[in-house]
Amino acid sequence: MGKQSIDLLISARWIIPVVPEQTTLENAAIAIDQGRIIAIIENGDPLDDFEPTEHKVLDQHILIPGLVNAHGHTAMSLLRGFADDLPLQTWLEEHIWPAEGRWVSADFVRDGSKLAMAEMLRSGTTCFSDMYFFPEETAMAAEAAGMRCQLNAPILDFPTAWGEHADDYIDKALALHKTYANSALVGIGFGPHAPYTVSDAPLQRIAQLSAELNAPVQIHLHETAEEVTTSIEKHAMRPSERLEKLGLLNERLQCVHMTQIDDTDLARLSRSGAHVIHCPESNLKLASGFCPVKQLQDAGINVALGTDGAASNNDLDLLGEMRTASLLAKGVSGDASALNAHQALKMATLNGAKAMGLDEAIGSLEVGKAADITAISLDTLEATPLFKPISYLAYSQCSHQVSHVWVNGKPLLDNRTLQTLDEIPLRNSAQQWAQRIQR
Repeated sequence: MGKQSIDLLISARWIIPVVPEQTTLENAAIAIDQGRIIAIIENGDPLDDFEPTEHKVLDQHILIPGLVNAHGHTAMSLLRGFADDLPLQTWLEEHIWPAEGRWVSADFVRDGSKLAMAEMLRSGTTCFSDMYFFPEETAMAAEAAGMRCQLNAPILDFPTAWGEHADDYIDKALALHKTYANSALVGIGFGPHAPYTVSDAPLQRIAQLSAELNAPVQIHLHETAEEVTTSIEKHAMRPSERLEKLGLLNERLQCVHMTQIDDTDLARLSRSGAHVIHCPESNLKLASGFCPVKQLQDAGINVALGTDGAASNNDLDLLGEMRTASLLAKGVSGDASALNAHQALKMATLNGAKAMGLDEAIGSLEVGKAADITAISLDTLEATPLFKPISYLAYSQCSHQVSHVWVNGKPLLDNRTLQTLDEIPLRNSAQQWAQRIQR
């Protein structure tokens, strides 16, 4: 038999595929054709079997699945550092909401989303989940950049630049869902902002539509102690119980933050199949509390990782978030083995894909999955000596060492250079927005 012609062959010093778990392959290669992984070659010369159009040799690199940022507000990159060192409600109600009311527009979202995507690609993220206004602009920008995303159209009871009331937001989400029903890169879900900003009737409608369309729902939940206390005072129940009664707490729900959890919340999450999106750096910065990751994982609950928006982080570096999550899990639980390095990488890849309903397509390097791949160079002083590549990945600041990124086998970052986004115009646009906002 002759050699098989393929589009791309990537040979690397190490491959951490996430599946099988706790695995690091050495001197291996990934064969890619028509955007899919068709083989992982562990032994021998891959050129004996494959004839690639392109052969990328990365002999000092780790290959990992493309990172999955399971929660963010991409366009808020234009508000990075706008209001720091404030508690959540003060930050939100006195600074962010007024600024958004004045500045958010289709242009703001388009420019902010492109800036965010460039930052995410340069730190290894290939897929992101977003909850922000004018999601149609983010969808168009993502498709043009070749980046994978799930956009949870924001829903609130009150008017904003994008909508008038809850039903208006829901109707716009439905229209967007129809538009992108067959997109290879963009998925659409519902994004009710929080239990305290969306009333019962729209939440029930969202639950019904989610079931009919098999569409994801993402909501900020149990983010602060005040949120839980207010819910008990107003509804005589905790927010998670309210969502359960309204039909929302199920395997399609992505619960963002979850820093305030008791045993009843844990039991509800466990039996519902709902997912938790952990945003450790944003929670730390806003002093919102600590998500009990080990407790959740011990209960069999899928926990994914998100950066939140750059206005409350202040970066979109998921590798950095992974490090913070692992260290925080150890400190909060008092268990140094909590969220080990391999588990942290899984949280930033396959767990995120699972929360978004994309785990059959992305999140691990397996035959048949999309070739969403990140390469990280370890040819640096800071990576020397190197005993375990996974430990360096999890516990060092290495996002600046991301060298290559592919989505569906298409290069979006090559030797640190963006391929589908132009860095200089993005930086100029961001500076122009900053000058306007500061006036």
